[in-house]
Amino acid sequence: MKKAFFVILAFLISMQIFAQKHPLTIENLWQMKRVGNVDLSNDNEILAFTVTTFNMEKNKGKTEIWLINTDGSNLKKFGEFEKSVSQPKFIPNSNKLSYISEGQLWSAEIDGSNQQRLTDVYSGVGEVVWAKDGTKFLFTSSVYPDCETQDCNKAKDEELKNRIPTGEIFTELMYRHWDSWRGPKRSHLFFYNLKSNEFIDLTNKSIYDVPPIALGSANDYSISPDGNEVAFTMNTSDFLASSTDNDVFTLNLIDKNTKPKKISTSKGNDNQPVYSPDGKYIAFCSMQREGFEADKQSIVVYNRTTGELINKTADLNISAGQIVWSPCSKYVYYTANNKVYNSIYRINIETLNNDLVLEYGDNSNLIINNDGDKFYFILQKSNLPNEIFKYELDIRTPKQITFMNKDLLSEIEMNDIETFWCDGAEGAKVQSILVKPPFFEKGKKYPMIFLIHGGPQGHWSDDFHYRWNLQLFASRGYVVVAPNPRGSTGYGQKFCDEISKDWGGKVYVDLMSAYDYAVNNFDYIDKNNTFAAGASYGGYMINWIEGHTDRFNALVSHNGSFNLESMYGTTEELWFPEWEFGGPYWDSSEIYEKFSPHKFVKNFKTPMLIVHSAFDFRLSESQAFELFTALQKMGVKSKFLYFPDETHFVTKPQNAKMWWNTIFDWFEENRK
Repeated sequence: MKKAFFVILAFLISMQIFAQKHPLTIENLWQMKRVGNVDLSNDNEILAFTVTTFNMEKNKGKTEIWLINTDGSNLKKFGEFEKSVSQPKFIPNSNKLSYISEGQLWSAEIDGSNQQRLTDVYSGVGEVVWAKDGTKFLFTSSVYPDCETQDCNKAKDEELKNRIPTGEIFTELMYRHWDSWRGPKRSHLFFYNLKSNEFIDLTNKSIYDVPPIALGSANDYSISPDGNEVAFTMNTSDFLASSTDNDVFTLNLIDKNTKPKKISTSKGNDNQPVYSPDGKYIAFCSMQREGFEADKQSIVVYNRTTGELINKTADLNISAGQIVWSPCSKYVYYTANNKVYNSIYRINIETLNNDLVLEYGDNSNLIINNDGDKFYFILQKSNLPNEIFKYELDIRTPKQITFMNKDLLSEIEMNDIETFWCDGAEGAKVQSILVKPPFFEKGKKYPMIFLIHGGPQGHWSDDFHYRWNLQLFASRGYVVVAPNPRGSTGYGQKFCDEISKDWGGKVYVDLMSAYDYAVNNFDYIDKNNTFAAGASYGGYMINWIEGHTDRFNALVSHNGSFNLESMYGTTEELWFPEWEFGGPYWDSSEIYEKFSPHKFVKNFKTPMLIVHSAFDFRLSESQAFELFTALQKMGVKSKFLYFPDETHFVTKPQNAKMWWNTIFDWFEENRK
C-alpha cells in the first residue's frame, strides 16, 4: 500500500512538472537571447561574446556584449550602450576590449569604463583583425575606388545624394547582389597604425573587393605574427558574375613599393588565409573546380619560405569550414559538415593524421587557448540555441559555459532529433531527421510536415534555426521529417555533386523514398495528412513536386525558382545556374527545359502557399509572380504572401510572426 502511494505521488509530481511546460511558440523563438561572436582574453580567463535580443513590439533587435569567466562564473554585461555594439575583441598586449559602435572602433577597460574612440573614418570600419603587438589592425571599408581620401568619399556621397536625374547606367553585370544594389563603391582593405593615428588603403584604387563580394567572409584577411605582411582574398576576374575564382594574396607592409602577390593556384574559390603562430605557414581553404561554389574545400598550406603549396586534406572526403591553427603550429583544427552535425576535426600538418575531435552538435566559432590544451566554441542543437562550450583535450567531454536561455528553455517541451536511413535513387543511402511533436503520445496519429532544405548544397542539421526551426514546425502537433537527399553536404563530395544538372532527378527519388519510408514505417504518422515546405532550392523542389506527385495535402514554396530560363536572366551570381544547368539556357536548353517546374503546369493540382520578398536578388520576385499566375489560371487553390521589405530570408520579428502564422493556418486549412 505504501509503495502504491509513493508511485502515485511520484506520478502526480511528474505530471505537475509536465503540465508546467508548453510547446515552443513563435514568441519564444523571438525571446531567445542569440549568442554570437566570441573572443578569448589574452590571459585565457575571460570570454567576451555578443548577445542579440529582439523586441516584437518595436520590431527590431539590439546587440550587446557580455563577459563571463572561462569557468562559467561572473556573467555580466559589458557596459551600457544605447545602441547596438558588436565585434568584441581583446586587444593584444593589453587588458582592454575593442568593439564596434556606430561604425567606428572603440576600446574600454574590461569593466566597461574608460571608453575611447580609436577611429574616425568617414566610410566606417568593418571587421577588425588585430596585429599581435596590439598597436595595429586591419579593417575593411566601402569606398570609391578612385578616392584616395575620406574627404573625397564624403564629397562623392553628397553628389550622389543630391543628383538629379536619378537614373543610373550599368555597363557590366553584378550591378546588384543578394539584397542590395551594388553601386560604384568597393570594399577595400585598410591598415591602421594607432601610434601614428594614420591609416592607409592597402588596395588603393582597386576595382576589386576585399573580401570578395561573394563566397567571402570577414575571415578573408589576416596579418602575420610579426606584423610585416598581410594575407587576403580577392577576385580579379574580368567577368565577376560568372567567376568563383577567389584567390589568396599576400602584401608586404614594410616595402611600400611592393604589389600584392598571388599565392593560390586553383581556378576555384580560395579563401580564409590564416598565418601559423610561428609565422612559417599560411593555411587556407581551396576549391579546385572553377565555377562550382559547393566544391570540396581542402586545407592547403603555403610555406612562406619556399613558396610550396601542399593540399593537406586531398585524401579526405571532408569539406572544411572554419580553420584555426594550434598554438604550436603543428595542427590545424577545423569544422566540417558531417551527416546531420557540424563536427570539429584536427589534422597534423606533418603526419596528416586526422582526428574527429567532437562529432555531435552544430559547432562553430572555434577559439584555442594559449596552451593548446583546450578550446572554446559555440554549440547548438535542435533543442538548444547557441551557447558557449569548453572542450579540454585530456577530458574530451564538452562543458557548457553559458546558459543564456536556461529559464526560458526550462518552460518549453522539445524532443531530441531522431534519424532514419532509407534507400534512395540507385540504392544510395539517404538520412533524414525526424522530430516528434512535444508531449508525444504512443498510439496517437500525427500529421507530418516534410521539409526540403535549400542550397541545394546544404543539409538539415542538429541546430536551432531561427527561421526554419524544426521544433517550431513540430510544436503544433506535427511530426517533422527533414531529409538530406542528393546535393546534401556532409555525406561526401560525390553525394553532393550528384544533384548538379539533375535537379529533378535522383534528388526527387531520394526525397520521395524518404517520404514513403516515413509514412509506411512510423505508424504514428497520419498518411492522410501530410504537408511539404521548402525554401530557395527547397522552394524549387516544392514547385517540382507540384507537377509530379499528389502525395501532399498542401505545399509551401518560399523564394523558390519556377522558370529556370527567366531565373537565369534575373539572378546575379551567374556561376550558379551555369554550373547547375551546364551553362546559359541558350547553350544548355535541354536541361533547363527538362527540369523547369513551369513546364509541368498542366499537372498542378495540390493547394500551394507561395512566399516571396522584394529584396531577394538571388531568386527574383518575378519567379513568384509567374508561379502564382500559373496556379490561379489553373484553378489550383493558392495564396501568395509577399513581403516588400524582406530579402531571401524573413528576418524582421513581426514579419516572421506573420510568416509562421500564415504557414500554420495554411496547413490547418488543408487538413482532412
